[in-house]
Amino acid sequence: MKRPAALLCTLLLAAAAGVPALAHGGFKLSVGLDGVPSYFPGVLGNGYLATLTAPRGTDATQTYMVGLMDRTKGDIARPACLPGWNAIDFNAAPAGDPRGWLDRAALGPGHFPGYRQTLDLHDATLTTRYRYVEGARTTAIRVVSFVSQRQPHLAVSRLTFTPQYSGEVRLSFPLSIWKEHTPRFALARLSGPQVQRALAAHGLALTPHPPATADRAALWYPGYVAVARTGASAREHALWLEGRAANSLAVAMAAVVALPKSAPSRVLVVRHGVGHLALEVSLRVERGRTYSVTKYVVMSRSGWGGNVATSDLRAARAARAQGFARLLAQQRQAWRALWRPDIGIAGDARAQQVAHAALYYLLVSTTPDTGWAVGPCGLTTCYAGHVFWDSDTWVYPALLLLHPRRARSLLTFRERTLARAEARARANGYAGAMYPWESDPYNGTDQTPYSAHVLSLSEIHVNSEIAIAQWQYYLATLDRRWLRVHGWPVIRAVARFWTSRVTWNARRHRYDILHVTSVAESEANIPDDTYTNLGAAAALRIADHAARVLGLRPDPRWRRIARGLYIPMAPGGTHYLPFGTAKPGGKNFGAGPLPLLFLPALDVRMPAALRRGTYDYAVRAAAPARIGRFSMGIMPWVSGAVEAGEGGAAAGRWLQLFITGGTLKPPYDVQTETAANEVGPFLTGSGGYLQSLIYGLTGLRIRAAGLVDAYPPVLPPSWRSLRLENVAFRGRRFDVVLERTAAGGVRLRKIPTHAARPH
Repeated sequence: MKRPAALLCTLLLAAAAGVPALAHGGFKLSVGLDGVPSYFPGVLGNGYLATLTAPRGTDATQTYMVGLMDRTKGDIARPACLPGWNAIDFNAAPAGDPRGWLDRAALGPGHFPGYRQTLDLHDATLTTRYRYVEGARTTAIRVVSFVSQRQPHLAVSRLTFTPQYSGEVRLSFPLSIWKEHTPRFALARLSGPQVQRALAAHGLALTPHPPATADRAALWYPGYVAVARTGASAREHALWLEGRAANSLAVAMAAVVALPKSAPSRVLVVRHGVGHLALEVSLRVERGRTYSVTKYVVMSRSGWGGNVATSDLRAARAARAQGFARLLAQQRQAWRALWRPDIGIAGDARAQQVAHAALYYLLVSTTPDTGWAVGPCGLTTCYAGHVFWDSDTWVYPALLLLHPRRARSLLTFRERTLARAEARARANGYAGAMYPWESDPYNGTDQTPYSAHVLSLSEIHVNSEIAIAQWQYYLATLDRRWLRVHGWPVIRAVARFWTSRVTWNARRHRYDILHVTSVAESEANIPDDTYTNLGAAAALRIADHAARVLGLRPDPRWRRIARGLYIPMAPGGTHYLPFGTAKPGGKNFGAGPLPLLFLPALDVRMPAALRRGTYDYAVRAAAPARIGRFSMGIMPWVSGAVEAGEGGAAAGRWLQLFITGGTLKPPYDVQTETAANEVGPFLTGSGGYLQSLIYGLTGLRIRAAGLVDAYPPVLPPSWRSLRLENVAFRGRRFDVVLERTAAGGVRLRKIPTHAARPH
């Protein structure tokens, strides 16, 4: 613990640097041995690299790199798993004794008393402590690992140990080369029944295996990196390899090891070959002394850094020269800057913790000032790492006000892949751009499995959401140059698509959108999905507005079609209907697509009576227990409660269902899509929770007039305040504060950041 003088010095330095002192907690999540059986891996990452955590802290785990896809013929593109970088094994047994390796010992109180692992969300570091007991020898172990935010190619792991004996210990530093996953399936060719038969032929089923596999793990397996060349230097304590993701990009990786100068060491063996690569050393240690070994690893691929091992090796040597302490200080400084925009909740420590975890998983999965979007689970394997509407509608709005540079990267991906979307529209007989339902995160090609190809052709609401996201960025920045060069081409192309996709219904004097799959995907080949039609109308109006902002002449059809699109409505106009058909609402999202009309980005303007009627019909009647077990549903429920004037108690109930419904997996609050542990980390659910706070409780909407107080703000009954810190909007930085008034109401204030005070 710091002494008061040292603490005061730290606070003064933080103030001088313009960094507010940390005002709220919820950043440290820990697990003991009793939590290991239900351990769901967290993530260390920086948006370019993502590494899963493991209980020992020394095991090799899956690591993925942005844009690195396996493109095996006949299969869909899928994230290629890099060789494991993070393993460090320890053995106190005498040389020649095959027993005693730490990573082979059963993880229980016999071998690992005093076990505790902590994921520090504020620093993005994983720290694991225990006493490793093997026979008569006990060793205190501490492992610290991180993926550098400051140096995106770099990952570091340090093992510090204190032996309660004198003698020789051995350590192994491998780069773990994975075998190709088997079996592989030709998902780009197989129909749904064919997939089921192929799974059965291999004794597989689409069921989860708790605590940490998805119910589609048999299909969402990792892609393969074939290692073609390895190398090692005993003198430099270095390893390196080169390979290639299947039918894809070249990959390189290099590791160097720093050994303690206080302990005599010798290299026992260097193992390198196509299937194995490791450096094994011995150290002569003394009882009660503390020693540290550190592994510095640099990774790259074609188009991102060097594609030969020598460049990575130079970078790894440079990291070793900087040293662990300096690199860790850089990591903490970089993440401290990332947490300047933050969400503070007073009165509910659990909600605060969940908010920090949700924002953390978005930050470790996105990059500033690039053209990389994110899959529903970031760089990991769920939904094969493909980019869906989740990126534009669930993740992007959660980042826009707090981390606009990261939000912009998601938009740039759509601009970068526009030509592919335009070619796809032409191939299907339409104008403009027809973005895929599932996009390859590297090149934007359609990667929807054949068993779901109908979605790629008919679940086309994704196009509207892309245009809406582009326009929201303009409204949040008023950057007309960005709009002209980057946003407008995408917005215009989407409007042209809808112009060619609608059907004029002469008998009813309206426009229809026929043969679509609803956003409530249980309903296919239907006419006039309400959510799809409202989104298309919004995209067309956006194109008209954007053209006028830029001094261009809009296509007159855009406004005419937007006005004339059929929006299904109940008799008497009491509430919206889900579809332009008598079919029921469907099982997804409760009453079909209607709850999603309360998405803040769509921002459907309704008269108060219609808004209330739609909420009562679509949201209030939903089964709460089911909604709480489906993380994607919470955000429109919260937003709908606020828009309908239900108050803080109703919004608080929905938020509590999100926290208690079973989709937050221990120990690191990893969000899964469903309580049945379908997929994780599910960024869609995390983004939805954050939007529930940023736009839902606050009632804020991004409109031409600004960041508008569109609906009266609310707070859940137990919350004293909600604070959005360091919001960025139209060149200003301010805090948005919700707090209770003396009269028992809730007021919203926007306070310039330089005048803000921590709550």
